[in-house]
Amino acid sequence: MSDVVRSSEIVLGPNQYGKAQVRVVRVNRDTEVHTLQDLNVTSFLRGDYRDCYVHGGNAEVIATDTQKNTVYAFAKKYGITTPEEFLLTLGEHFTEYPQVDGGRWLADSYPWERISVDGSPHDHSFVRSKQEVRTAAVTIEDGQSHILAGFKDLTVLKSTGSEFHGFPRDEFTTLPEVTDRIMATDITSRWLYSADLDVKSCDFDAVYAAVKQQVLEQFAQVHSLSLQQTLYAAGEAVLKAVPEIEDIRFEMPNNHHYVVNLEPFGLENPNEVFEAGVLPYGLMNASVTRASAPARPAAWEWIGGFC
Repeated sequence: MSDVVRSSEIVLGPNQYGKAQVRVVRVNRDTEVHTLQDLNVTSFLRGDYRDCYVHGGNAEVIATDTQKNTVYAFAKKYGITTPEEFLLTLGEHFTEYPQVDGGRWLADSYPWERISVDGSPHDHSFVRSKQEVRTAAVTIEDGQSHILAGFKDLTVLKSTGSEFHGFPRDEFTTLPEVTDRIMATDITSRWLYSADLDVKSCDFDAVYAAVKQQVLEQFAQVHSLSLQQTLYAAGEAVLKAVPEIEDIRFEMPNNHHYVVNLEPFGLENPNEVFEAGVLPYGLMNASVTRASAPARPAAWEWIGGFC
């Protein structure tokens, strides 16, 4: 093999560029009762940008600063109803440029709740909810839009109703089998809307609420023999309840809780005092999908944490 690699053997691979983490807060003042949307938006554009990467030619490059300013301008011009719809609007705008073949637009949506005063929600004062962060991602490739929604950092725990036993054992196995344990995790999930979704009639907020409720109910109700079993039950329940979704994926770390040995102190510990483990941890990552759903790898490409 020659030690010299010809330049013709080296080519630019898949690429995208854009502006990351554009924080935009939109207050709707149409009535005395204000509403707000708080998003962290990322915009990526895709196209034939070889001249830029290889030679530094910027003639076809839409500046990342322009992408940032478009986010702010569109927040004013069109408002923000749901993160999914806002990202679709951005994607449709940028793909009107002839040099933009497609792209990806992502958002984290931070939830705010009205402060209650004398039992009534205040018109324009809010408190940040820390329960989970809503997410959205829109990818446009070959003229087709792929819409992902989801959430991250939904922390849940059940103090019983979970077991783990019957696994193979070898000379490196030290984990005891248990029939009653704490099960806890930080759920991250993304779901893919059907390719033929009627965007104008879809209530993205209602779907989001339905998915979250199904996931929480399955976590609570399933007597679990493994975190994997709970994960699949949650995905199955979502697909049965929400026809607009064709694929849902999860990332679930196992937030271990270890029973503390209190015998040296003359105390019994019948699953009441635990040490919360940090590192390392088990990690479950799986997709639950409709058997009839077409393969749509473009929707998931470069979405970290999902198989």
